[in-house]
Amino acid sequence: MGKSLAPHFHDGSGVRHIIIHVIIALAPLMVASVIFFGPRALLLMAFTITVVVLAEAVTLLIFRRDLSNLKDLSAVVTGIILSLSMPANLPFWIAFLAAGAAIGAKQLSRKVLGFTLLNPVLIGRGAMIVFNPYFEYPMALAWINTPDAIASATPLELLAGGYSLPGFGDLFLGLHAGVMGEVSILLILLGGAYLVWKRVICPIAPCVFIILTVALLAIMGQPPIVHLLSGSLVFAAVFMATDYSTTPFTAKGKIVFAVGIAVITAGFRMFGWLTEGVTFALITMNLFVPFIDKFVVRFENR
Repeated sequence: MGKSLAPHFHDGSGVRHIIIHVIIALAPLMVASVIFFGPRALLLMAFTITVVVLAEAVTLLIFRRDLSNLKDLSAVVTGIILSLSMPANLPFWIAFLAAGAAIGAKQLSRKVLGFTLLNPVLIGRGAMIVFNPYFEYPMALAWINTPDAIASATPLELLAGGYSLPGFGDLFLGLHAGVMGEVSILLILLGGAYLVWKRVICPIAPCVFIILTVALLAIMGQPPIVHLLSGSLVFAAVFMATDYSTTPFTAKGKIVFAVGIAVITAGFRMFGWLTEGVTFALITMNLFVPFIDKFVVRFENR
């Protein structure tokens, strides 16, 4: 069976049914984003999701594809994950461009290649970095006392600068500066556990990605718990490294894919100009997925 919209297993389940489970897993993060970062978080999420859905509709018309494809809700879940990848104070024009880039790249890839090569969320995240490489991140819960709270550095930026870090409890619960959906490791893990329970995602790639990244950074003298609980490592592992349309379809392929992401991410966090690195690590490995699939299948058939 060829690949189709993701994430899903090839078990006969409809794409819409699977994506509904993904939205359920993301719902606590959406609610927490509004609690942590205030009404603007809600506006930014609604705006981004709307733009993604409209962009999907427009590109479907441009490439003369059936608008009924919108019914599978893949555009909605793309908009949710992309919006949760944004700081709540991101300018709306950047959110607009990121959403357009994500869907435009997705539909162009399908038109030219016949399949989705790069996860559209990653394209949107990459576009945000290009348009505004120096984000300012609002502090969680600061909006309650100060509507226009001064932005703060993320834990990874604090670590890179040699400044004091929030406690492990604050890192785990999300009580620090960061993007909307990535600050609460607790809620991400709950969402991931739900998706594994419903057999929507396979835990192989997320586990290998997270464990190997943290282990490599620990070997290089970095504080492993801080890296585990900071940035988009866990969020990307659960909601992006499991995207079946842009990741290998065999268990061995998933391991190769996850190892590659981990090595690149650790390299970026240790030596790169970005304190994060997950987005470009995933994009890089997305490009190798067709080759990984062919190599693994050929190796297994020897």
